[in-house]
Amino acid sequence: MATAFSSDGEAALRRELRAAVAATPRSDLDGFYEMGRAAAFVRDGGFRKVALQFPDELLADAVEVAGRMETATGAEMYVLGDTTYGSCCVDEVAAEHVGAEAVLHYGPACLSPCRKLPVLHIFGQQPLDVGRCTEAFRELYPEQQSFVVVLSDVVYAHAMGELEQQLCPEYPNVIFSNLVCGDAPGPAVPGEERKFGRQFLVKAAGGLQDYAMFYVGAEGLTLTNFMLTWNCCPFSSFNPITGCGRRETLSVNRALMRRLYLVERARDASVVGILVGTLGVAGYLTVLQHLRELLSRAGKRSYTLAVGKPNPAKLANFLEVDIFVLVACAQNSLLDSSDFYRPVVTPYELELACNPAREWTGNYLTDFRDLLPGACAHVELPPAVPAAEAVPDVSLITGKMRGAHLCEPLTSQLPPSTTLACRDQTWALAEISPAASFLESRSWRGLEQQLGQTPVSKAVQGRRGIAIAYEDEGCEQ
Repeated sequence: MATAFSSDGEAALRRELRAAVAATPRSDLDGFYEMGRAAAFVRDGGFRKVALQFPDELLADAVEVAGRMETATGAEMYVLGDTTYGSCCVDEVAAEHVGAEAVLHYGPACLSPCRKLPVLHIFGQQPLDVGRCTEAFRELYPEQQSFVVVLSDVVYAHAMGELEQQLCPEYPNVIFSNLVCGDAPGPAVPGEERKFGRQFLVKAAGGLQDYAMFYVGAEGLTLTNFMLTWNCCPFSSFNPITGCGRRETLSVNRALMRRLYLVERARDASVVGILVGTLGVAGYLTVLQHLRELLSRAGKRSYTLAVGKPNPAKLANFLEVDIFVLVACAQNSLLDSSDFYRPVVTPYELELACNPAREWTGNYLTDFRDLLPGACAHVELPPAVPAAEAVPDVSLITGKMRGAHLCEPLTSQLPPSTTLACRDQTWALAEISPAASFLESRSWRGLEQQLGQTPVSKAVQGRRGIAIAYEDEGCEQ
């Protein structure tokens, strides 16, 4: 825990900086980054200013790719050097800063739909040994009548057609998922699954629970997200890096128990911090408003925090917050908060804690858009219940009584005139914020000006150097 909040800084002082080396050989750039398809997208759209978004591991190729794209299209190319949040999401905010008309997103992607700018996803065609993957599949599923859904990481999607040609003649009940960038056109047909940018049609009479899942890709958040969402299906995987296939032994039940424990922590919380973890996924403003209303009806105080990429040091500054809820894409919403000062939950877990009408059905949701009105998993808030008629509830963690009913929205209980007050003799109006009033009760509130109270003193020379090692520290010792 201590290393998460502070360090002696010796590693930063002794770190050696080297010039970046291109991640991909120059002869393979055209194929790996699909230059032809990207150039056609820019020319066909008539875009004159385009943003190129690279993950950290591919940023070394950015200059070369941008130069070739400018030569091929005549458009201005801007490289987004650092993403506001996760690199898997399209950073529309950074693209708008340069006035970009479209975005070319390179590398792994969560395929969350965007609303503001046209986007072309170029995943980067990572190599896959299709023959070895086919052998691993046969070893894991010796029965040729097995019902299996094949999923893959986006960087191996280019090889799924060849893998399908190898397996389908032998396995008639194998289904390959298709990638869908953005919202799938048209309504879903019966038996069709649409999640995480994947689309496939279930043919078995018993539904998806009769299928096993075969994932092509390395172990990571994507696989964990799939396993929690489709927790009724046994999973196996093939790692293209190691060339090994295996049955996944991750205890999904144990992971779900950990998440349900966080739901109980959310029920006990009285102050909730809403973390804005995306500004590009469609519907994020709607779910922020939905969470604020939900917390207000549940009698909890909420604060909306935009801190960029969350880490333990940032969130430890908000000691008053009992629990955080992260609004992010489906791939980044499952944040491991074991090193954090306070737990971090997902919008779905907060709904389980605060919405009495929502019950745990065994289906876990990581896409917050499923909770919005009109979505497949939306549950309306029940009517308010007077405190005297509410069913008492006992915390499973503290053993104390707590409120588990919904009240009327706070806006209907307070007269409108109390939200404004006279600030000074100039009759300027200032809004009285409940959050600001609460933070004023803290023992330390930051630097105070104290105008006219501090005596004027002559300026003197201060210390030289950086805060971790001033030049005169050794002399004083």
